[in-house]
Amino acid sequence: MTAKRIMIQGTMSGAGKSLLTAALCRIFHQDGMKTAPFKSQNMALNSFITEDGGEMGRAQVLQAQAAGIRPDVRMNPVLLKPSSDTGSQVIVNGKVFGNYRAAEYFRMKKDLIPQILEAYESLAAENDVIVIEGAGSPAEINLKQDDIVNMGLAKLVNAPVILAGNIDPGGVFAQLYGTVALLEKEERARIVGTVINKFRGDVKILEPGLEMLEKLTGVPVLGVVPYMHLDLDDEDSLSVRLDRKEAHRPVDIAVIRLPRLSNFTDFTPLELHPALGVRYVSSLRELGEPDLVILPGTKNTMGDLAWLRQSGLETAVLRLYEDATPVLGICGGFQMMGEEVSDPMNTEHGGTMRGMGLLPCRTHFAPEKTQVQTKAAVTADPFCGAEVSGYQIHMGQTDTRGAKAFCTLADGAADGAWKDHAYGTYIHGLFDSGEMTAKLAKWLMKRKGLEAPDLQPESHSAYQERQLDLLAQTVRQSLDMEAVYRAMEEWDG
Repeated sequence: MTAKRIMIQGTMSGAGKSLLTAALCRIFHQDGMKTAPFKSQNMALNSFITEDGGEMGRAQVLQAQAAGIRPDVRMNPVLLKPSSDTGSQVIVNGKVFGNYRAAEYFRMKKDLIPQILEAYESLAAENDVIVIEGAGSPAEINLKQDDIVNMGLAKLVNAPVILAGNIDPGGVFAQLYGTVALLEKEERARIVGTVINKFRGDVKILEPGLEMLEKLTGVPVLGVVPYMHLDLDDEDSLSVRLDRKEAHRPVDIAVIRLPRLSNFTDFTPLELHPALGVRYVSSLRELGEPDLVILPGTKNTMGDLAWLRQSGLETAVLRLYEDATPVLGICGGFQMMGEEVSDPMNTEHGGTMRGMGLLPCRTHFAPEKTQVQTKAAVTADPFCGAEVSGYQIHMGQTDTRGAKAFCTLADGAADGAWKDHAYGTYIHGLFDSGEMTAKLAKWLMKRKGLEAPDLQPESHSAYQERQLDLLAQTVRQSLDMEAVYRAMEEWDG
């Protein structure tokens, strides 16, 4: 018996589709239903490696956690990872399919429908409910003919649709009415309700507008979801973090906001530590004199190294290092910190570039991609003994012969390098377990002459669980869940 299904589409990117999908996954899970998320095509630099080495979007990982199941690449069969303004690496079923310019991918994407349907149908055969997330807006009239992620997918799997609009920037009634008006008649018939998301204020004031919207669209409003202050991994969350105003914290950490920064969720555990203030920096003016500089992952190491150099930030970071400021690089940031980065096969950028020279390493790019989960014990001072669990996802191989290893992997192999107060590693999720976070905070506070509290931070996973329960509770109270269940029953079969 195939699973029941419900699809969340939005009036635009940022409507809150990912978190509404996560909320429904948690609600159905709480109600005793075996549930899985699904997004046919995702575009994100924030990705994850599954236990069997497949790559998928972090939003579907969060949704899987909400559903109480392990992440599976079938939940996100097509992932686009932008490598430039006009091109992306295409991941299909967790593996690299190729690199395509936007126009090339647009011409061939419908050829991926068999893989998408195979992934969906296998999940549907194993679960009671599939919660499907759309992408962008279903009313992109220039793209509708070849749609595989919004109404095109809804038709393929015969899914009812809830349409969400974001009231926070204003114009939500125009968003919802305009989207419905631009759909074809059979597409409009799939919409079983609308949702107004991210509302601040008194719902009573909104009610006359809700009644008018229902008359104009012929579609019931299923609920108004309040604006929630949650810390959950989401592809759009970096922009929220950049706008966040935090109380002063004793330790200042500057994360360089590279143009193609990836896996920024690596730093969520640092943001949760009461002693650590995390800033995302994209200019010399913003850099200042932090206590630690982090060079994060990137989808284009050489291109972002060139940007770092041209912006003047490389010189500023090197000057800080000479003044004893520690520098930590993760994945692409680690590659930048070496002596040289070369790409003879034009895998990423092409050519050879001088590195920052902070570590005695050389990186060589090749078409093969490393995708693996890993556990490790840190061997670099002063973090020696910290147990970490994460994943590696990178295109290059780094020669670290002669360098001191940052950590030892579970299989005995060395990872990363360190020298003086420069550290580099390929491990994403470095801070998730809490041990590395605690040692880092203690060391940085000691360097400033501050007393470091003996604090073991909560694991990232445990924190996310509490946040997901709060999300589900709020959405359950805000939506007409009886109508949601009824729609799934009516569209079953």
